[in-house]
Amino acid sequence: MTNPISSWHKVVESKDADMLKSILHKEATFYSPILFKPQKGRKMVLAYLLSASNMFEGSGFHYVKELISEKEAILEFNAEIDGIKIDGVDIISWDEEAKITEFKVMLRPLKALEKVGEKMKEQLEKMSLWEKLKLKL
Repeated sequence: MTNPISSWHKVVESKDADMLKSILHKEATFYSPILFKPQKGRKMVLAYLLSASNMFEGSGFHYVKELISEKEAILEFNAEIDGIKIDGVDIISWDEEAKITEFKVMLRPLKALEKVGEKMKEQLEKMSLWEKLKLKL
């Protein structure tokens, strides 16, 4: 069985929205460390993941460990924003067609969570503006 992890790494490097869209299930769910409710649907997951990609630009974001099984992966990452070191984990699940069905992000420490929340709000506000300008996701 194939998995979408190598494609995910290409998306992280290139910020290719079309490639990301191609590996997301149409009913994918995103679990944010800063939102209570899961975000459902490809469009919402795209918005959050693209916003996160922009937020982490210039932060030294990189994966340090990977655990991959048949339909799930846990990818540990590090980054630094405004002098705050961020440790995080992406937990990714996919279906038989290698389409991502769930994407869950966990972060530590609390200062990192607060900083990411602040920066994600800025990015999502920009994304909302992009939608108003009719840019396709």
